[in-house]
Amino acid sequence: MKFIRSIGLVLFLLSFGTFLSLFFLSNYRLTDSIFSANVKTEHRELLRSRVEFMFDKTYTSNFSFVADFEKAFDQLNAESRDAEKWGDIIYDNYTSSLTKASTIGVVRNNTGLMLFLVFGLGTIGALMFILPQVQLAGPAGIKNNGIFHSALNNRGWIGVLIGTLLIGFYILLYFFDQYITNWVILVEPIKQFLVPGASSSHWFLYGFLYTFAVVVMGVRKIIKYRHSKYQVIRTISVMFFQTAFAFLIPEILVRLNQPYFDFKNMWPLDYDFFDAWHIKMLSSSGGLGVFMFVWGITLFLIGVPLFTFFFGKRWYCSWVCGCGGLAETAGDPFRQLSDKSLKAWKIERYLIHAVLVFSIVMTIGVLYSFITGSNSLLGLDTYNHLRKPYGFLIGSMFSGVIGTGFYPFMGNRVWCRFGCPLAAYLGLVQRFKSRFRITTNGGQCISCGNCSTYCEMGIDVRWYAQRGQNIVRSSCVGCGVCSSVCPRGVLNLETREEDGRFGNPILIGNNSVKVEA
Repeated sequence: MKFIRSIGLVLFLLSFGTFLSLFFLSNYRLTDSIFSANVKTEHRELLRSRVEFMFDKTYTSNFSFVADFEKAFDQLNAESRDAEKWGDIIYDNYTSSLTKASTIGVVRNNTGLMLFLVFGLGTIGALMFILPQVQLAGPAGIKNNGIFHSALNNRGWIGVLIGTLLIGFYILLYFFDQYITNWVILVEPIKQFLVPGASSSHWFLYGFLYTFAVVVMGVRKIIKYRHSKYQVIRTISVMFFQTAFAFLIPEILVRLNQPYFDFKNMWPLDYDFFDAWHIKMLSSSGGLGVFMFVWGITLFLIGVPLFTFFFGKRWYCSWVCGCGGLAETAGDPFRQLSDKSLKAWKIERYLIHAVLVFSIVMTIGVLYSFITGSNSLLGLDTYNHLRKPYGFLIGSMFSGVIGTGFYPFMGNRVWCRFGCPLAAYLGLVQRFKSRFRITTNGGQCISCGNCSTYCEMGIDVRWYAQRGQNIVRSSCVGCGVCSSVCPRGVLNLETREEDGRFGNPILIGNNSVKVEA
């Protein structure tokens, strides 16, 4: 079995190395026909005179190709501004589309083969590495043996390397997608299979990679927690919702000439839900578009308080959400790195609720502009002072670059714990009006610390367990891992009458002296 795992690791590393190497393998040649096909009619003559020197010239690097185009493009806009020819300024971004269309070479000519070498071989290697754990690990159950002894799991060099790669990927994805066109081309066959004639984008690449990671690492999660039926079903749930609702159904809708829509996503996590372009797109798409808009509003206005009352925030954060799905699967090896200190808890409470307030203010500004047509609200430019900073700081940097890239440094729920406005909203309902709690049997607790170690939300579960005190925290996502790793059955996830969530007696010491909380 160890030999099979070694072979699997080699195959996976080869596939990952191939994926990284694609970054450098292509050449680039811009032609007049490619230029005309990818530039709007009103911009062609203005821009053609500036980039004609690039036509039919072969570039061996996308860095030099992009540099030449952007230099010519920026120079044209600068001269138009200096001459106050405001109508000649081009606001469209053609860099990514032209770079992708101009790509030639091994990736373009052998897309199917490269797709297999990266994702096919990678899947085979990952499964060969993961599946033998069933035999090698012995009986099902969490032993908590050496969880911090690996360079992957204790902020060692492997974790630092993975974190650096993730941060780099997200920066490229959000801000420099013109440099990852080879990776975008790689998933073109999958895009065209789902939507014939369509072209892949960097967002489709991201969606596919996201789903791929959730599914493959979900298999690992199921094997690791196979002793817990709750964990197995919960993991299958997040794999299903990510694959079906977040990836496949939106693409099928596009194939049917309907709006791209993720039915499980909602405001304020989906912070552009009330953007003017989004409202106009849905309202102009007929009955289904109107239904999507009403569904989105109903979900966060009625669905959140209703479902959270009966089941706690776990119904979404641990069973449905894509962010939670990635954290629970691909991020599971890093869950023990969450900071359990009181200081971290204080930062968490202030920061996540500040983001929620920011999202509400931003949304009010966006809706105000949509309704009135004015971009100024109380002296603030609703786009430049609210919507744009929120998109950059929260939508890109926090949720993506930090939220995922910092898994190996701060644990797998960085975004969910410190930044997600929807988690804050769900948490407020769970804290004050919900039937959900984690009950503890303090008399059985042996203070092994498994529960606190494995808590991805930074809750010192053992502190509560030692006292026999219910765990009622707004941050708790109800993943249930603390209960699954407890060797004594001290912890139990419950949904029952609200009475008894607070004010229960607390056990102090081994003699079971009781004091009121």
